[in-house]
Amino acid sequence: MPTILVPTECAPGETRVAAVPETVRRMVKLGHTVLVESGAGAKASISDAQYTEAGATIEKDPVAAYKKADVVLKINPPQHHEGVGKFEADLLKEGTLLVSFLWPFQNEETVKALAARKVITFAMDRVPRITRAQAMDALSSQSNLAGYKAVIIAAEKLPKIFPLMMTAAGTIKPAKVVIMGAGVAGLQAIATAKRLGAVVEVSDVRPAVKEQVESLGGKFIEIETDESMQDAGGYAKEATPEFLKNSRNWCASTSSRRTWLSPPL
Repeated sequence: MPTILVPTECAPGETRVAAVPETVRRMVKLGHTVLVESGAGAKASISDAQYTEAGATIEKDPVAAYKKADVVLKINPPQHHEGVGKFEADLLKEGTLLVSFLWPFQNEETVKALAARKVITFAMDRVPRITRAQAMDALSSQSNLAGYKAVIIAAEKLPKIFPLMMTAAGTIKPAKVVIMGAGVAGLQAIATAKRLGAVVEVSDVRPAVKEQVESLGGKFIEIETDESMQDAGGYAKEATPEFLKNSRNWCASTSSRRTWLSPPL
């Protein structure tokens, strides 16, 4: 059975880890050997002892861990590992299976480095969002979290409160929030902003999402266009120059009155 490695994420500010004790326990039960780099779960409040209890072996030397691994589970594409002074792709042995978000079109050099080392890569961001692949749809789960977090960050940064509040000293009007895009992240952002009491407006190139936006209590911003902005799979197509011009004109006319949110996908 293959040896599976869960390394520490090297991306700045990253607090996630690719496997928690519960999933480690499942992999061990299937007969796999699971290695966890020491401290991999620390920022997610998971101790090495919890991984050990789940059946994993703790590896203190990341270079040795990568040499032993047949499968590597990560959150982010390979990064520069400051602890060993090397690019993570260079630590992978030939034939290793890497499972992670990869974003290949944004990380062309990383893809080339992995190909040069003959690493088999399973890019979680490229898993199709279809019924048969729902169990592997990590992108949607992370987009949900991104939409929620985007609103929480905006609420903390905004120099006023989100909800309507009536006090003895007067009434505070609710914040007006515009959310750009009503995909998975955007829909979660709508729901979160509404729960916090904001007045929410939503822009999306796909008129078909209007019903979803309104079901969550948001107001859909309709921008006139004669072209369909949605492909056969329900995803947004590249916007036309005319649509972009209309969108910018609308944004310019309202930018001083709203808090803008564009949740990452």
